[in-house]
Amino acid sequence: METFNVVVALIGIVVIVSSLLSGAIERSGVPLVAVFLGLGLLLGPIGLGLVDIRFGSPELHAVSTLALAMVLFSDAVTFETSALRQRRPLLIRLIGPGTLIPAVLVGAAAYFLLGVPLAAAAILGAALASTDPVLLRSVLRSRSVPEGTRMALRMETGMNDIVLLPIVVVAILFLRTPEAAGGHESLSLSRSLLGLFLLGPALGALVGWVGISLLSFIRDRWGVRRDYESMYALGLAFSAFAAAEAVGGSGFVAAFTAGLLVAAQDVELCDCFLEYGEATAEMMLLLTFVALGTTLIWTGLDVVEPRTLLFAGIALAARTVVLYPMLKGCGVEAGDRRLIALLGPRGLSSLLLALLPVFAGIPGAEHLFSITCLVVLVSVVVHGTGIAFYFRRHRPAEDAKPLAIVEEEPAQASTPDRITLGELAAMQERGDPVTIVDARSDRTWRTDRRTAAGAVRLDPEQPVRDATRLRLAKHGTLVVYCA
Repeated sequence: METFNVVVALIGIVVIVSSLLSGAIERSGVPLVAVFLGLGLLLGPIGLGLVDIRFGSPELHAVSTLALAMVLFSDAVTFETSALRQRRPLLIRLIGPGTLIPAVLVGAAAYFLLGVPLAAAAILGAALASTDPVLLRSVLRSRSVPEGTRMALRMETGMNDIVLLPIVVVAILFLRTPEAAGGHESLSLSRSLLGLFLLGPALGALVGWVGISLLSFIRDRWGVRRDYESMYALGLAFSAFAAAEAVGGSGFVAAFTAGLLVAAQDVELCDCFLEYGEATAEMMLLLTFVALGTTLIWTGLDVVEPRTLLFAGIALAARTVVLYPMLKGCGVEAGDRRLIALLGPRGLSSLLLALLPVFAGIPGAEHLFSITCLVVLVSVVVHGTGIAFYFRRHRPAEDAKPLAIVEEEPAQASTPDRITLGELAAMQERGDPVTIVDARSDRTWRTDRRTAAGAVRLDPEQPVRDATRLRLAKHGTLVVYCA
């Protein structure tokens, strides 16, 4: 019961704090990760002593496993397949050599500088080549960042984990003791590789295809309530994970593949389906940050010495050194290339990958995790400060302070909630002050730039800001469409 209470309390705290501070944190540019690490520290033994989550804590295993599964699924399902096809050369460079070469360089540094075994060095290289979507949250949603930069970072953070995860899993298989393999190392290795590269993707694809086909069939004939459709994402992610794990496959690969199949089928999903999945994954990630922030992430400070600090510098610089020249020739401007290469924070994705050998009982895995924690802590300071500085310099003037709507006249009770196309045409013929507003979600708007004739675009997440910038009439009629 104590474990259950801890998990429930952490979930409640994360939801409350993230909701109340979301606006202030987004405007300030302060890394959200730093806030929740501080919250974990406050709740942990150093602070109030309310929570102490260690490696053996079942809540850590459950939360981190679900978090990694959800982030892989949501990364895949929110991808726009048309955008990926249009930017295929950029995608190939980002998740191919742009991900693997830094992993090799970091692994080589771990092998020669820290003296860890080759397979353990591969785990460190793969884990620390993963860039973090939580630290990049403000960048990926900001209009002040060029669209090409946001798209490149979005592709990288969403796709590189699925390239790096197999490296970690295979390295774990080589590091397992003969006792853990039951004395049949070659047979166990073959079965594990079969589960990783065949069963996981196959079952994930099956769950994704069946799930989204079933949703489309039911919705077209009898309809599906939007609130339940939004929760459908969770069911697909967890079902794919459980199905693969039940037969010895990789649940993480299955969750990613299921999301990719959903995105590839190009069915018309309600935006709530995608947004709810992203929001839930983000809550799980923040919850994991709080859990790790109570005790475990601070073990990175225990391994501070000249060699580990040098290794941390190499781990954070390798991606920048490799990616900047590699992006040349992909249609990316020099300024965007610099920004993409510099914005590569290491965070929860790295920690979750480094936790896998710990959960597998690999000898020395806790030391590898502590080294990863040190690099992540340095990255939170370096990249988090850099991101905050960038936004302070590039924040639009209208974002500098919150805006409020002041009603000068009470709304008339007779004002209709909906308007037909015929009524709109009649109002325009009479010369009434009418403004057509395109308020579709950002994802829908990016995939289909067609708009109604004469319509103005308002970001549904920042309608007041955009309305103020466009100086829309305060006493006219706004006809809003969002589908």
